[in-house]
Amino acid sequence: MILSKKKNQLKNKENLNYKDVDILRKFINDQGKILSRRSTGLNSKQQKQITKSIKRARILALLPFLNRD
Repeated sequence: MILSKKKNQLKNKENLNYKDVDILRKFINDQGKILSRRSTGLNSKQQKQITKSIKRARILALLPFLNRD
């Protein structure tokens, strides 16, 4: 079985910002959990930036900690 690499969802020069909620929503699942590197296809530096931005946005109430549907 051959696994294909997932295309990187972020542009190389794109600056991540905690205020860009639309971009950050791509990296959390329907329960509100942060997706892993394996499922997003990001490198470790980008994943750390995403994680930091999501956590900052949660603290500032831009993103929910839990999605209760």
